[in-house]
Amino acid sequence: MRATLHLVAAADYVAFRPALQPVMERALRVLGERAKGLEPELVLPAARSLLLERPRGFNELRQLLQEQFPAANDRGLGYLVRTHLPLVMVPTDARWGFPSVADFTLAEEWLGGPLPDDGTPEQLVLRYLAAFGPASVADAQTWSGLQGLAPVLEALRPQLMVFKGETGRRELFDLAGAPRPGEDVPAPARFLPEFDNLALAHADRTRLLADEHRGALVTKNLRVRATFLWDGMVAGTWEVQRRGGAVTLVMTPFHALPARATRALTAEGEALLRFAADDATSAAVQITPA
Repeated sequence: MRATLHLVAAADYVAFRPALQPVMERALRVLGERAKGLEPELVLPAARSLLLERPRGFNELRQLLQEQFPAANDRGLGYLVRTHLPLVMVPTDARWGFPSVADFTLAEEWLGGPLPDDGTPEQLVLRYLAAFGPASVADAQTWSGLQGLAPVLEALRPQLMVFKGETGRRELFDLAGAPRPGEDVPAPARFLPEFDNLALAHADRTRLLADEHRGALVTKNLRVRATFLWDGMVAGTWEVQRRGGAVTLVMTPFHALPARATRALTAEGEALLRFAADDATSAAVQITPA
């Protein structure tokens, strides 16, 4: 999904990856001129053969494919394989991340069997609603990259709850048994990691993020920054800075925070550091002036 690495259970991969194949194939458009000379019907079987021999990193895989297809762009070759072949990154001992050079293998080899040829999006849509409902058809399409989900949600309608949006014009779908706290329930202070789906889960993101702050979330090289929530809204970005054994969680708010937000976010940040940086000799939370 979005050609980005995701950590998923094996059963979820089998259910979701085939359904997302149309999205992955459309992703090839970003190559532009670099797609010239790519012949998927020739490159993909060659890549499969190389990966069947053993797991390989993409630096090696691109080099081997370039030897077979010298007229094609090497980055284009790698991106074609990454988007069109279902792959699994081979786990390592790297903590809280992945190595700069990772090996990949075919999903069917890792899982011990082939994936379905014709993935359907019903299970993916239901899982989306479990995480982000109530949501509209447009929301589900924005999150997944899939098009034409209206018939899917229409078929699921009998088992879903359906609401009207604030303007009364949009239908919002949700699972029948999903929790839906009342508007008087306080939203806790929370820290979201980089690329968190919540920041990308809706066509109308104003329910979570004010329009004037959208530009602060994505870097020039398309990284989605880590954010923190206050009162249910994205209120700023954060990062962890290390200097030797000292670790500091630095928050950069979009606007001045009230005192109770500062207290709640500091407590939550300290808990986060105890979890993610338990090897630190010292840990602190810092809030930069808005």
